[in-house]
Amino acid sequence: MVKHQPLQVYERQLCLSCLTGIYGCRWKRYQRSHDDTTKWECMWFLILIATFSLLLIWLYFWVEARNDFNEFNWSLYNRSGVWNDGTITVLAMTAAGFTYTAFLMVLALGHIALGQQLNLHWIHKIGVTAALLGTVVGMISVSQTWGEEWDIIAISLQATGPFLHIGAVIAVTALAWLIAGQVARAERMWFQAALLLFYAGTLLMLYLVPLAIKSPCIMNRGDLKTRPDIIGHQGAPMLAPENTMMAFQKAIQLKVSGLETDVTISVDGVPFLLRDRTLRRTTNVNQVFPDRQFDVASMFNWTDLQALNAGQWFIKDNPFWTVGSLSKGDLVRAENQSLCSLEDFLQLAAVSNCSVVFRLRRPPPGHPHHMSWINDTLETVLSSGIQQKLVMWTPDTDRKLVREVAPGFQQTSTQKQSPAAARQRGVSRLLLRYNRASAPDVRALFTHNVSLTLYTVNKPWLYSVLWCSGVPSVSSDAPHILNKVPYPIWLMTPDEYCLSWVITDLVSIITVVGIFVFQNYHMIRWRMSGIRSYNPEQIMLSAAVRRSSRDVNIMKEKLIFSEVSNGVGSMDELYAGNGYDPYTNDGVAH
Repeated sequence: MVKHQPLQVYERQLCLSCLTGIYGCRWKRYQRSHDDTTKWECMWFLILIATFSLLLIWLYFWVEARNDFNEFNWSLYNRSGVWNDGTITVLAMTAAGFTYTAFLMVLALGHIALGQQLNLHWIHKIGVTAALLGTVVGMISVSQTWGEEWDIIAISLQATGPFLHIGAVIAVTALAWLIAGQVARAERMWFQAALLLFYAGTLLMLYLVPLAIKSPCIMNRGDLKTRPDIIGHQGAPMLAPENTMMAFQKAIQLKVSGLETDVTISVDGVPFLLRDRTLRRTTNVNQVFPDRQFDVASMFNWTDLQALNAGQWFIKDNPFWTVGSLSKGDLVRAENQSLCSLEDFLQLAAVSNCSVVFRLRRPPPGHPHHMSWINDTLETVLSSGIQQKLVMWTPDTDRKLVREVAPGFQQTSTQKQSPAAARQRGVSRLLLRYNRASAPDVRALFTHNVSLTLYTVNKPWLYSVLWCSGVPSVSSDAPHILNKVPYPIWLMTPDEYCLSWVITDLVSIITVVGIFVFQNYHMIRWRMSGIRSYNPEQIMLSAAVRRSSRDVNIMKEKLIFSEVSNGVGSMDELYAGNGYDPYTNDGVAH
């Protein structure tokens, strides 16, 4: 006689409901399915992976590009004429997009791990598409306006590569649990084989990645060269307004070996320090001479230039986010700075025994000193009293004449060239952006006794990489930060690196094998036992089994009729005993 009992009361699966609800708005039990994911949803999963990967690269780029944030903002100013910190917007949008796609990736992997059908909600599809298009547009824009900055990725990998490799191995090893589960549940042999081959190939590639990692910081400690000299680029512009006496005095207090600046010539022939073409960004010219604020700076006379304030903008714009760290006295002093003449700059350097390097901007046509700009500047340098050996002369114009008049100058070029070409032109030093000189270039220049200065180096990791490469000197906006780097951030001998590489790979291999054995234990034992017949006790209709709803229903019916015929109990008892909800395809008790 069949006994009828009430159906089992199923507990709510809050985690599963949140997983499927947030990802695909499937909050109800009957909305969920263990059917195979459709091709359309598989395509969206691939789009999600591609978006996540691009955003990961984009975020890494901007994190490492912090060394050049001021350069980025300055380039935006030159294009728009308005000073804004564009990095804040870019970083905020990139971080938001990456967090969003990473969250969706976690939800998608959770679906796969629990055997749930993927069904990305249309709102998320719009969000992923917007994130993908925004990232692509951003990458294209950077390539067109700031293309050389992409080199920061390859350079930064010299510092982060060994550690990113370990992190990547750990992440892919953790995915072994998910992969092993998929292999155990898959019914098609070709799918199992393809999944295993793909995963094994990915692991093998990661295991061999260190063969391609070339870092100057992997070296014998005895081969480390002396600490690179630090040149204050525009003084110490994080601690005071750039190109002012306060900025240079701050740099000298930090014991820099040299000072770097930019020079232009006023309409009455006085060389003065200014980076920009106009006075709008770093002075109050819009208040003092509103009708002339867009005029070229060299078209002002020195008397008018001295009437301008060159410090208030620093307090207002806070270009390096450092104003808040300054003392009240420094704030008052910074707010009252004025433009600095080349003569005052050179006299300060002479007293401090600091070398100087400056770029000289030629006045525009029609300027009274358009033709005599080299002679005017040279005369100012020679009359300042600074020793000739402390001057790095960069203009290529009339270089032969300059060598004759001032043979003690360090002839410096801002153009990359071979050591032989440099010697042929009488150049003894190169001043280059840090991405334009590789470790082999540094060694070649050192061998031919050509000195090298790289700019602009603001972050300790970059300073450490260049130190290990043997660079003799760097130009920096942050001498106060680099002074706190007494040794490279990390340094490993080749043997130490190989040992860490081997240990990482061995631990990963053991972990992956262990996970696969554990996940496939029951399948292995079943296959080794030689059992080929089914009985109701061996059929497990769990939520993890990836079968279509139709197949599950057929198996349920077979199990029910088999057990009823043997007098086990009612249909309700069978459903309750096997953990099934009779009104859904969900095999997990709620």
